[in-house]
Amino acid sequence: MTPCSFSNLACRFVASWTLATLLSVTATLMPSSALGDEKATPAAPSKPTAPAAPQVKLPPGVKMERDISYVPNGDEAQKLDLYLPEKPAERPLPLIVHIHGGAWMGGSKFPCPVVGMVAKGYAVASVEYRFSQKAKFPAQIQDCQAAIRWLRANSKPHNIDPERVGVVGGSAGGHLSALVGTAGGKKAFAPIGGNEEQSDRVQAVCDIFGPANFSTVMQQADDDKNVRNIFKFNSPSDPYSQLIGVSLDADKQKTDAVSPVHYVSQDSPPMLILHGTHDALVPYAQSEEFAAVLKEKGVEVWLQKLPGSGHGGAAFAKPAVVALMQNFFDKHLKGAAVNVELVPEADVAVEPPKAVAN
Repeated sequence: MTPCSFSNLACRFVASWTLATLLSVTATLMPSSALGDEKATPAAPSKPTAPAAPQVKLPPGVKMERDISYVPNGDEAQKLDLYLPEKPAERPLPLIVHIHGGAWMGGSKFPCPVVGMVAKGYAVASVEYRFSQKAKFPAQIQDCQAAIRWLRANSKPHNIDPERVGVVGGSAGGHLSALVGTAGGKKAFAPIGGNEEQSDRVQAVCDIFGPANFSTVMQQADDDKNVRNIFKFNSPSDPYSQLIGVSLDADKQKTDAVSPVHYVSQDSPPMLILHGTHDALVPYAQSEEFAAVLKEKGVEVWLQKLPGSGHGGAAFAKPAVVALMQNFFDKHLKGAAVNVELVPEADVAVEPPKAVAN
């Protein structure tokens, strides 16, 4: 098995998450007009942020505050975009924070795939963070937590309800979303950016195929016949090792520290996890393990299995799956009297993707 190059690997991860978002929540939650003629352009692996901002076209009734620094005098990557209704709501809005994917080394906060949630009664923030080639873990989670604290500290002028905050992300963004959820309020990572009087806890997490346990991912990938050796673990091109700065099997303390599963407690927020059985980048067993630990601790968790799907794909765009995500956030952030019911596997099963050549 020959590992692909560092840059090629980053591009594969970024492309995979871009595909996933375009074929999942974007399909229903963000109108196509929101993108205009702009296509998502992954950041080059050597750069911490996306290229200069293109002209922005937003869904009707949505306004945007772009490139807000959530760390005073911070890194150029420590910025967020905030999407709000043009017509102010009568009451403070619940907030959904989006964390993009890209192997912790690429991707961009723009375009935001869940901006359509503004029309459904939410404020939406899309967060950028430092990439692993610039700063090793825990910089990424410190950035995400700093952004959440900033949003709470500035909730009043933006008409945001600081007591109703959810987070969503896919792939690397799913990992960071899950970690925001399980590590929130535990002071596991030194706070940056000020606003330390504000909580970094969230009330709901949607984790879309994010890795949950860096200590078990290697063995699970070896055991999973559906994983097609996209990269070689413990090699220079392995994004997991790149994130923590050492090989996965070299420092258990670091692999535990980066793993959302190790922070689960009975007060962890409700979690919705979406994962395809034929994911060639993050083994499906990662989400099975995570869901089992959450259940053991008494945490509400829904694991939506998508038979045949890879790291994204058309099944994530099915109306029933999008409705599941909508109902999950409505229930836990709005207190809506809705049922969060998993979609029958037969209704979301697809033909597995072809094996990817090494």
